[in-house]
Amino acid sequence: MLINFNEITEMTVPGMNGGTGEMSARMYMSDTGKIIPCRIHAGGSIGLHRHETSDDINYIISGTGKAICDGQEETLTAGPCHVCRKGSEHSIVNTGKEDLVMLTVVVER
Repeated sequence: MLINFNEITEMTVPGMNGGTGEMSARMYMSDTGKIIPCRIHAGGSIGLHRHETSDDINYIISGTGKAICDGQEETLTAGPCHVCRKGSEHSIVNTGKEDLVMLTVVVER
């Protein structure tokens, strides 16, 4: 299966999950999960939320930020992958002056 994100309209989301600022994303969804190339813009964040039915995998492409997962803070830079397991709660904050660019994969289980 080929998913062409160039053909998926980008959406801008203010205050994702009660966070700050804006994020832009293109999203593919199915009953087994989601694939989301996205950018948290400078000064923005994804608010604290729980993953009741899925694992949330965030591969950092560029930018700097932090993830707070179950109270533990993790530094985000290009290359690492932040994973929020089913049942955990997390938030992601862009701490830099440029977009925090990541590929998010949500796996329902």
